[in-house]
Amino acid sequence: MQGAPFDPGSLVVVSLSSPREKFWGALLSLSSAGISIRGITLEALDDFARQLRSGDPADPGLVFFPMHRVERIELDARSGEVPSLAERFLAKSGVSAIEVFCREVVE
Repeated sequence: MQGAPFDPGSLVVVSLSSPREKFWGALLSLSSAGISIRGITLEALDDFARQLRSGDPADPGLVFFPMHRVERIELDARSGEVPSLAERFLAKSGVSAIEVFCREVVE
């Protein structure tokens, strides 16, 4: 194994409260204060993948969620025959989720 499951760069799904939503992307940092992720809301996955497939410009968000909003963090991984979100994203967009979510953040 190449490090801990929740190391920076891991693809994760974060379940949030107030408001309830799910966010999917690459973990940038995790601390007692909160979690930083580069990604998209789970409900936007199909539209975002469609944009990338058609060649339209699309960038994932760079967000911080305070820990009081975080209910759960799951590693994005295949479960038996059920593909991971990253596998589904690749099939829909033609682009690797790691390429999209882990590229350098330009300041």
